Amino acid sequence: QMHLVESGGGLVQSGGSLRLSCSASGFNLDYYSVGWFRQAPGREREGVSCLTISNNGTRYAGSVKGRFTISKDNVKNMVYLQMNSLEPEDTAVYYCYTENGVRYWGQGTQVTVSS
Repeated sequence: QMHLVESGGGLVQSGGSLRLSCSASGFNLDYYSVGWFRQAPGREREGVSCLTISNNGTRYAGSVKGRFTISKDNVKNMVYLQMNSLEPEDTAVYYCYTENGVRYWGQGTQVTVSS
């Protein structure tokens, strides 16, 4: 059974850092693209970052480029999102996903950045 579980969210002050983790079971991440989306209250879900399977390239939304870093550990079957220099605008529920023709989602983890 395929399952994704995010962790690492919480409350942090502006300028602080958090590291989100996504544990994948039932997947072999060697064969999946992975990424993160977020959804703030009253806003649509937006892509934050992804790591493609084809060439292991990374992509970032303009609003997080230079502050967030996505990584993947194929041995541990984990996906990470290191978030630095957090801003109140980063407050949202963060979701990880895996994709290989079909996209699978985790349940989300709340990130709240106070000013």
